[in-house]
Amino acid sequence: MSRRAPASGIRRYLNVVNLGGLAIVVLSTLPLYWMLASSFKGPGEISAAPPTLAPTSPTLGNYAEAFVRNGIGRYLLNSVLVASVSTAVVLGLSFFAGYALARTPLRGRGPLMTVLLMLSVFPPIALVVPLFLLERQVGLLNSYAGLIVPYVALNLPFAIWIMRNYLVGIPHELEEAATVDGAGPLRIVLTVIAPLARPGLFTAGIFTFTATWAEFLLALTFNSEDGHRTVPVGIALFTSQYTVPYGTLFAGAVAATLPIGVLVLIFRRSIVSGMTSGAVKG
Repeated sequence: MSRRAPASGIRRYLNVVNLGGLAIVVLSTLPLYWMLASSFKGPGEISAAPPTLAPTSPTLGNYAEAFVRNGIGRYLLNSVLVASVSTAVVLGLSFFAGYALARTPLRGRGPLMTVLLMLSVFPPIALVVPLFLLERQVGLLNSYAGLIVPYVALNLPFAIWIMRNYLVGIPHELEEAATVDGAGPLRIVLTVIAPLARPGLFTAGIFTFTATWAEFLLALTFNSEDGHRTVPVGIALFTSQYTVPYGTLFAGAVAATLPIGVLVLIFRRSIVSGMTSGAVKG
């Protein structure tokens, strides 16, 4: 009896944990399902009471409205360009900066890492006005560079923090062996360290790409011309003073969410590996 009691208690505990996990999954995916289902509903069905869980008469009219009339395709291209260039620059700078912090003896490295982490959570809204005035003086408003430069600056500290924590776990012996074989410092970094740091690069890249893709405040403030607007700003401008096209908004949200979902699905293993390695090595 004494052995069965702990076993039954563990079983009940596992059942509670599984039910809790299932509830979290359902609550997390329900908004995504509702967004996807509503994007195929007509205006009358979206506002119907009680609401329908699935579209009774599926239509692609919302997507046609979003892409043809509202030009979300242009906004998607702008977001891809800005997010891709920003991510590439952040990864290049954070890799070399993280390697230097991981390998170079440096006094005050602990406080420096703390400062980097603090900078990564600094609210961008506090920088909107000074950045706007600065970009107006140098002529970067209504341009891709006007978004790429602040995006790189805002996302670089967290990327450096991720890369440094990951690169610390790569053995020094690999570099010593490459040095014995006659490789120079730059060749060692690019041919030995960089391939091993791929999970960390994927993790930092996904975080940076997602942050720049979904950023709204700076994109709204620095770009007033339609030709340089990104997806979040473009979708927000679907509404007018008197109407809110919910179906078109849902279709635009699906189009904006799909690239991020595909990236996370493709690189999910590398992301998890990079995050767990950075969490236990310091």
